[in-house]
Amino acid sequence: MKKSKPAQSETLARRLANPDARDIDRLYGLEPVYEPGQGGIAGLRPDEFVSIQCPWCGERLETRVDLTAGAQTSIEDCQVCCRPMELTVELEDNGALHAVKVQRLD
Repeated sequence: MKKSKPAQSETLARRLANPDARDIDRLYGLEPVYEPGQGGIAGLRPDEFVSIQCPWCGERLETRVDLTAGAQTSIEDCQVCCRPMELTVELEDNGALHAVKVQRLD
């Protein structure tokens, strides 16, 4: 009498025989590749341009936010007065941009 394989081992065997890009990325510890015009993960863009206001001079600026890096804090100089600003990026649970907080770096 022949034993039947559990469903998990059959699924695993299929994934090993025909790995998709996500499996290969996970296996080698790679980050996902975002192709322009492909929409990124679940239709989200990998980056967004947002309008911020310099806390020093009050000038409105456009800055690029990298959504693939997750929630983050970075320092950027104002394009007008050259003073440093701290940008804090907050994301939704699905990876969409929630808010960008800007404050002076004293």
